[in-house]
Amino acid sequence: MYPFLDVFFIVFHFSLIAFNLTGWVWSKTRKLHLYAISATILSWVGLGAIYGLGYCPCTDWHWQVKRKLGETDLPASYVKYYLDAVFGFSWNPVVVDLLVALLGIGALLISAWMNYRDWKNRGK
Repeated sequence: MYPFLDVFFIVFHFSLIAFNLTGWVWSKTRKLHLYAISATILSWVGLGAIYGLGYCPCTDWHWQVKRKLGETDLPASYVKYYLDAVFGFSWNPVVVDLLVALLGIGALLISAWMNYRDWKNRGK
């Protein structure tokens, strides 16, 4: 079961990240995107106040699976983990966290603007 869950979380989490970064582009997904990116940032900050800034339940659950599969020394950041794996060297966690935060906030601001623009132009 754990190998299946590992693959599930890789696909799900990567898809969520991709959607959070690009879901504002298409008018049909903009409202859903605003909800998704808002929930993500609320998790980072709201749940982060309890579990640590930048907390993501998907990462937490995925790391539980990876520990059951025998992986150790997992970083706090899902993005750092996969950047390290893809590029073959250890990324600075502060740089990764800053990049993730800036991209997330940027996606939220773009989504809010595009949704406002769509709402304003709805009756035209």
